[in-house]
Amino acid sequence: MKRNYWVLFSILITVFIVLGFGNVEYFDEKKDDSIPLKIDPYYVDLSNQWIDSIYNSLSLEGKIAQLLMVAAYSNRGDEHLKDLEKLVKDYKVGGLIFFQGGPVRQAVMTNHLQSVSETPLLISIDAEWGLSMRLDSTFKYPKQMMLGAINDNQLIYKMGGDMAAQLRRLGVHMNFAPVIDVNNNPKNPVINTRSFGEERENVSSKGLAYMMGLQDNMVMATAKHFPGHGDTDTDSHLALPVIKHQRERLESIELYPFKNLINAGLSSVMVAHLHIPALDSTPNIPSTLSKPIITGLLKEELGFKGLVITDALNMKGLSNNYKPGTAEVEAIKAGNDILLMPDNVPLAISSIKKAIEKGEISEELINQSCKKIIAAKYWVGLNHRKSVEISNLYKDLNAVYYELTYRKLVENSLTLARNYDMFVPLKRLDTLKIASVTFGVEKENKFQNVLKLYSDIKTFNLSKEPTQSQVEELLNELKSYNLVVASIHNTNIKASSQFGIKQATIEAIERIVKTKKTVLDIFANPYALERFSNLDAFETIVVSYEEGEIIEDLSAQLIFGGIIVKGKLPVSINENYPSGTGEEVYRKTRLKYTIPEEAGINPRKFEKIDSIVNDAIEKKATPGCQVFIAKNGCVVMNKAYGYHTYQEKEQVKTTDIYDLASLTKISASVPLLMKMYDEHKLSLNDSLVKFLPELDTTNKRDLVIGDILTHQARLEPSILFLYDTFDKLYPDKNMFSSRLSDAYPYRLGNRFYLTKYIALNDSIYSDHFSWQYPTQVANTLYINRNYNDSIYSKIYASDLLKKKQYKYSDLGYYLFYKIFERVYDKPFEDIVEDEFYNSLGANTLGFRPLRKHNLSEIVPTENDLVFRKGLIHGYVHDPGAAMLGGVSGHAGLFSNANDLAKLMQMYLQGGEYGDKRYIEEETINLFTSRPQNDKDNRRAYGFDKPKLENQQSGPTCDNISDKSYGHTGFTGTIAWVDPDENLVYIFLSNRIHPDADNNKLLEMDVRTKIQKVIYESLYSYVD
Repeated sequence: MKRNYWVLFSILITVFIVLGFGNVEYFDEKKDDSIPLKIDPYYVDLSNQWIDSIYNSLSLEGKIAQLLMVAAYSNRGDEHLKDLEKLVKDYKVGGLIFFQGGPVRQAVMTNHLQSVSETPLLISIDAEWGLSMRLDSTFKYPKQMMLGAINDNQLIYKMGGDMAAQLRRLGVHMNFAPVIDVNNNPKNPVINTRSFGEERENVSSKGLAYMMGLQDNMVMATAKHFPGHGDTDTDSHLALPVIKHQRERLESIELYPFKNLINAGLSSVMVAHLHIPALDSTPNIPSTLSKPIITGLLKEELGFKGLVITDALNMKGLSNNYKPGTAEVEAIKAGNDILLMPDNVPLAISSIKKAIEKGEISEELINQSCKKIIAAKYWVGLNHRKSVEISNLYKDLNAVYYELTYRKLVENSLTLARNYDMFVPLKRLDTLKIASVTFGVEKENKFQNVLKLYSDIKTFNLSKEPTQSQVEELLNELKSYNLVVASIHNTNIKASSQFGIKQATIEAIERIVKTKKTVLDIFANPYALERFSNLDAFETIVVSYEEGEIIEDLSAQLIFGGIIVKGKLPVSINENYPSGTGEEVYRKTRLKYTIPEEAGINPRKFEKIDSIVNDAIEKKATPGCQVFIAKNGCVVMNKAYGYHTYQEKEQVKTTDIYDLASLTKISASVPLLMKMYDEHKLSLNDSLVKFLPELDTTNKRDLVIGDILTHQARLEPSILFLYDTFDKLYPDKNMFSSRLSDAYPYRLGNRFYLTKYIALNDSIYSDHFSWQYPTQVANTLYINRNYNDSIYSKIYASDLLKKKQYKYSDLGYYLFYKIFERVYDKPFEDIVEDEFYNSLGANTLGFRPLRKHNLSEIVPTENDLVFRKGLIHGYVHDPGAAMLGGVSGHAGLFSNANDLAKLMQMYLQGGEYGDKRYIEEETINLFTSRPQNDKDNRRAYGFDKPKLENQQSGPTCDNISDKSYGHTGFTGTIAWVDPDENLVYIFLSNRIHPDADNNKLLEMDVRTKIQKVIYESLYSYVD
């Protein structure tokens, strides 16, 4: 039938719904507002030339054989394939149901069997949660109970569409899904998490969305297990369950979803092996063989005209009482169209034929079923036989956009069953000392790794059955923590095995919650929560439903506000936690970690970033680096490349810490200046003397804060403080007067010296700590306590440039450092940690990293043969900052890219992050804007800006937003924010290793080339 006819028909149906006519129980405005309503089942019109030609070519035996669907395994070898080939060629079976194997092996088998079959085979698979339910190397979706927690049914529809694309790519035409059993028995051993839950409306609406996602993309859906397998405590694979409910109850609950999907154009129904006396009083008869249930109820009362499929005929729920041959005959009598997995195909065909000859079965019954099956084959396109294309099969079946759907499904399902006083997302990280304790995994897992992206977390890992001594040791360790995130892993769905959760785990967690605020996160069947004696004892309970790295990833993000929360429990735990329970979090407050597609970015473009970086490393522009990109608050790249040094002993990790150099200005000094501005402690028009009275008699007296920040205060670019601390200096004329085997050239300012002729003044430096030499410069180097004054005396006495114009200078930031400590009356490093870094959760962002971090976590910089006499590792590279003890306003800050990004994202979010306001939005807008009164200076107040029209070069790629801002650093770093694109870009490297004269990173334009690729990626995304 033509498609436009069905479009018109759909419109008429919609009109009927709006006007309130007809049976429209399946239409639920709250749950299905975005699910398209289409009714175009294959069985509406069976009059078709191709259908007729196939049907007329079949003998009676051939028609019977079309009703048989046999099991195929792509992992069973040649003998199995030969057996299948015989069934296809000699007995002409109508279809295959695939089970275990691999996608390529299945595709090869499908192509072969289709090629030897006279009538094209209907290929099916039982893929409730995707192909991975049966095949290796394929995509897995959540089980239906997890999906039942989702409010947005459009996501279920999208999943069905994605799944259909994967199935068709593999040559599969029918999926034995969705399960629309209403699971209202927590002890159900066979349905349980395969159900959308215990509420009939939820099961119905999600089953409808899943069905339509498949069928709108030309894959037949099969609703199961009719008439409802949700309230059983027996597995029909092993025995025949008995359903004792009365007809009224069955009508109200179990049959409700089936009615609605049938009304919406369901392709096929699978009948379960259940004994239901209220529907058929015949002793021990399974519903699969019941004419009152299949013909009377399903076909006549409910009006179902699609394919009726038996559950597997080899299941004990049927085969215990019915032998092969007899079972198939009784299934036909009952009204089934497809007989699934008969034990003996030849016997089944001959038994059915004999029953026809005896008059037990009408031949017309066979004809009707056969014609419906052929019509289904036409609908799925088997009138045009095509082989499954083997090339790129793995890639196509695992396309990244399928992962995006999966991530959205997971994110929308995660449920806050309890969230006392909106405890989650966690706030005020500076007040929390957090421990993560896992049960069921004995090493750090993805969940804990992602928790660490947000804050400093101590991790503990225990088995499912920790010993008493292990629990006591843990409780002792936890004494110094005020929040515990306890998570349960490595579980199962079975109530009979206590969901895989040992009593020792329950007892350990209940001991923890008695003394600590606790967030409980269960990667388990939600029914498992009934194991706990007092759920209200927890601050927060997160139900994550299943195991899996992406689930662990997003669940960890939930705790810190990286994602919104909408999930609702699909089943009841107890009277205090009924189905539908779930606290919502309507906005995310911190960075989210995801894949580029979610931010609308073409990930293939990012391959250019890999090429640029790898080329830079190969050409020794830098030993390694970190690249970080966040778009729309979503981290789409946080990647480490290369090694710490060219010796290639230590690979760079995303957690490693780099010397930020001049990024210190916008990451420490400028945020504090903005805070002072908000607190009315500072104005951009204030003079330095207001804060530093000792400048009253110097030429720095009237220098203005705003001019210093825009580098037009006439300050000299820098002062070589280090020069005056050398004891001996022989200039470059002596450089070639001796062999260079033990004498290396060293540049200081514009002059070169031989290192062997340079010595540090021993009245200024010492190789050990003492009262006189308390300030550490490097590993075994300490500076005189009075030299701080000498540095500032040189700054105070320095000349000013003659003309007020742009000239980049560090000197003003030395003075800011002094101002901060006077205004706040505490060390600068403590001020910025207390005001910003600790509450941001930026654990690695700070001065003097060796206070908190191991040396192995810190990337070294220059091999300094003169000043520090070796590799600079764990100490600031900048000599001036080093002489001040590693802390200054212009340099000294260390961080990894991820933690620095939290500060940059705070700027981008108008001064707010993690539900805390740090700086007023108007203040950020002021400081990041270029002053309008100077057309020759690109600088904002502390921040760098893109180049001006009259400038040859700048810190960014071309065509970047003029609203963007950031800074670069001498060590090979950049941090850049673009409000127009809602973008944060960070590049950290140690390009000055082993030599500060290595300018290849600049010459190769690595940082800006990467930035250019990012912008190209934004504008070339194709869905």
